[in-house]
Amino acid sequence: MALIKSIERKTPIFGEDCYLSENATVIGDFKCGSQCSFWFNSVVRADVNSISFGDKVNVQDGAIVHCTYQKFPTAIGNNVSIGHNAIVHGCTIKDNVLIGMGAIVMDDCVVNPYTIIAAGAILTQGTITEEGYIYAGIPARKIKPVGKNLIEGEIERIANNYVKYSSWYK
Repeated sequence: MALIKSIERKTPIFGEDCYLSENATVIGDFKCGSQCSFWFNSVVRADVNSISFGDKVNVQDGAIVHCTYQKFPTAIGNNVSIGHNAIVHGCTIKDNVLIGMGAIVMDDCVVNPYTIIAAGAILTQGTITEEGYIYAGIPARKIKPVGKNLIEGEIERIANNYVKYSSWYK
């Protein structure tokens, strides 16, 4: 059973039809919408500030979502995929975003809609992405526009697939 832990009298709140793997960890001042999934060894730690998710957010294996004490909460919109071993910290992720495997999004960043943060990219503190672009590299830079093929074939497909995958485990 997943570790769901209250801290400082704040208990995680989950929407309908969410899936938590047996070793996922969700702590503190956290709230999410419906059809979210928390995969093996993922951690959502809202112990020092708040974390909120919209609907259809997936936190894949080994990914970490955290926040910064008295400075930066983390807010994640709808239809967002956080890839394996990614770190999302004290930032805002808007709707329809893909955070690639091993990517890092630092404090005070804003990732605007229809954006892909490539695998292994590091979005340094305070970066604000332009809507509809791929960002890659260290530090991450705008590479090229996200076309309709990537919106449908990656951003939407992955978010929808994780809803399907979670149904296999329920």
